[in-house]
Amino acid sequence: MGQTLTEQILSNNIGRAVAPGELIIVRPDVSMGHDSLSPGIIRTVQQQLGAAKVADPDQIVLVMDHVAPASNVSVANSHNEIRHFAREQGIRLFEVGRGICHQVLVEEKLARPGRIIVGSDSHSTSYGAVGAFGTGMGSTDIALSWATGKVWFRVPETIRIDVSGRFQPGVDAKDLALKLGREMGIGGATYAAIEYHGLGWMPMNMRQTIASMAIELGAKAGIFPPDGEVADRFDVPEWLFVDETAVYTQTISVDLDTLEPQIAIPHAPDDVVDLSEVIGTKIDAVFLGTCTNGRYEDMRVAADLLADKQIHPHVRLLVSPASRNELLRAMADDTMQILLNAGATLTTPGCGPCMGRHAGTLGEGDTCFSTGNRNFQGRMGHPSSQIYLGSPMVAAATALAGKITDPRTL
Repeated sequence: MGQTLTEQILSNNIGRAVAPGELIIVRPDVSMGHDSLSPGIIRTVQQQLGAAKVADPDQIVLVMDHVAPASNVSVANSHNEIRHFAREQGIRLFEVGRGICHQVLVEEKLARPGRIIVGSDSHSTSYGAVGAFGTGMGSTDIALSWATGKVWFRVPETIRIDVSGRFQPGVDAKDLALKLGREMGIGGATYAAIEYHGLGWMPMNMRQTIASMAIELGAKAGIFPPDGEVADRFDVPEWLFVDETAVYTQTISVDLDTLEPQIAIPHAPDDVVDLSEVIGTKIDAVFLGTCTNGRYEDMRVAADLLADKQIHPHVRLLVSPASRNELLRAMADDTMQILLNAGATLTTPGCGPCMGRHAGTLGEGDTCFSTGNRNFQGRMGHPSSQIYLGSPMVAAATALAGKITDPRTL
């Protein structure tokens, strides 16, 4: 019997064929921790597990991205605790300003086809964009990974997404991700792996957008076949391929030719409507960034709409590049200059205001249009604030008008 991509990756890791539902112990290729949770993970490793040394320093990667630079003394002290631990243990650390963990690991090719990457961030599903099995785990599981070099999984069933057609003008990968949320719901893929098919033409940045949001369906992983641009940029193992005899628990078909711009309304990423249903909603802040939509291509789309224009006087536009590399790309041409001239505020590469702890926290009654992945109540600040999710194109049009606007009308 054939195997899905997830089953192939897990089988290769443990040296024998696995089946859905089976409990297995694997050795992940990378175990990632970020600044918000790593101090607690370190204490668990040292105090509760009694491990003076981690099992394999080369397996662990630490990234300063969630509240970076430090927003107060307490956060600064936590950052210093991480730095000390990394130096003491000989662990690779990416410092403040390098970027969001999910973007950095792809850029550094620590995430690559066939690898298993576990992370202390739920959006570790984004590594599936490059044909890796990426998944988020709780702090205790990550601590066990650091102390022993191993983790356990139940081999997930796999849901297949068959995509046909191409995006029409004004529609992009974020709309597909939101459409899947609309169709499947926030628990529609609980503990399942998702495979995305029919998208060999899709560039890397769009794959990252979609794989990042697999967790918003409850998925354990969201994986693209390592074809197209991924195959051009990475070495793909011979054993990792789409096996047409693989068994899927469900197959869902999506036609991009008929897809309209999608918007997630407060307060759930799967409460999704067509853009036409919310046009005219007044907006106070627009946020362009996150591991979902903080790459050069996202900033370029916004710049194309904002060229020689000014954002609405009652709107603040915050731009958080996903990494230093993506920021440098935006500076190499006129992308960043256009955004700043239009009135945007640039933050340090990283997560920015996505989780509401710094760099643009929402106040009481604020309404934000975000290109992020979550719009839970209080996610970006005050519990009374409202968050709408959508694509960079809609974000730029909204920043111009001061209200949710269809970019196809500009």
